[in-house]
Amino acid sequence: MRTFEDTYRHKGLRRQLVEVVRRKGITDERVLHAILHLPRHFFMDSAFDKIAYEDRAFPIGEDQTISQPYTVAYQTQLLEIKPFEKVLEIGTGSAYQACILAEMGAQVFTIERQKKLFEHNKQFAFIKKYAGIKFFYGDGYEGLPTYAPFDKIIVTAAAPHIPPKLVEQLKTGGHLVIPVGEGHVQRMLRLTRQPDGSMSEETFDTFSFVPLLGGKNS
Repeated sequence: MRTFEDTYRHKGLRRQLVEVVRRKGITDERVLHAILHLPRHFFMDSAFDKIAYEDRAFPIGEDQTISQPYTVAYQTQLLEIKPFEKVLEIGTGSAYQACILAEMGAQVFTIERQKKLFEHNKQFAFIKKYAGIKFFYGDGYEGLPTYAPFDKIIVTAAAPHIPPKLVEQLKTGGHLVIPVGEGHVQRMLRLTRQPDGSMSEETFDTFSFVPLLGGKNS
């Protein structure tokens, strides 16, 4: 069960959470604004209500998690989102990250390979307020070539390598933010497509994500 009441206590906890991620180095005020205004507890079972605004990941079923808020903020800040940009998200999960992007004015195309999570999000009434999010059931390694190119691409699971089909679907000047590495720890990378078609690569902090799997899981 979930609760969809957003109380003064919840709002106060969100303000505290914003200060936590700010102290950890998040400086993009638009990212912080989105975290402040999006009720994270809506995306979790009511059993987590009292701890929903702790800066940590929680299970959401199907061996998946809702990411730590700092991780969401970190990846979003690296994307450098501008209003009306077309963003591809690989790994919908709870849809919290997709809603953060939509809260910032992006048009979000998000792919989930777990059929149960995909179906759950289709029935998630709160998400309907974000008309700019389009949900797809599919293989994240393939991206969405029909809707490409994208201004930005974000991968919310650990990839053993950079998927070439995602690189192909990125616009010139666009960013691909992706955690890369096998094992328990991955390095966050940001790739940017240059005007000559080449890709520049920047390396950032280490994180721990669930693995990015291929195919679709029914």
